[in-house]
Amino acid sequence: MSDTFLYKYPSPLEGYANLPPLPNELSEDGKSLKNPETGVLSEAYQRFTSGVTNGRRGGFDIHIYYHTRNAEQTEFARALWERIRREFPELRIYRFWDHPVGPHTIAMFEVNVFTPAQFGAFIPWLVINRGPLSALVHPNTDDGDELRAHSQRATWLGERVPLDLGYLYAEKLEHEKNREQGSQSSDSK
Repeated sequence: MSDTFLYKYPSPLEGYANLPPLPNELSEDGKSLKNPETGVLSEAYQRFTSGVTNGRRGGFDIHIYYHTRNAEQTEFARALWERIRREFPELRIYRFWDHPVGPHTIAMFEVNVFTPAQFGAFIPWLVINRGPLSALVHPNTDDGDELRAHSQRATWLGERVPLDLGYLYAEKLEHEKNREQGSQSSDSK
């Protein structure tokens, strides 16, 4: 792998080596390519990809932002928050913040999804129903790298909202420092 990237990335083809070439034949629509039929669905339909945790915090966080000085946005955001709570009660929905919290530079509320089925139902619904609001979708990963989750692995619906990545960087440094001190104290025992 190249050293020009901030993070290391395994090959997307890892585990798919030495397979026969894919066909170049077009499907009936004349545009898309035919894929070989295996009769087996990807495991990603049942569980999140490797590295995404499905513990206490859920597989993905969705932060939905609004500007508090815009009365229409605030009213819409509050109505959307209520609608999500009513239509998706199985999701974890946090309080409606009226000020910036953590790395979020404007007010927001957060939703957690725990399964690929919840993600697959909620995200398309949110694309259509989010109105004028922006949303950040990011994974919760086994490595706990919040900086990477909120930046390199983040996906946006609507306009990107600036985040305070310095806050997350400081948090990451503190986490690494505590981890090092923990391993040093266990080494001395």
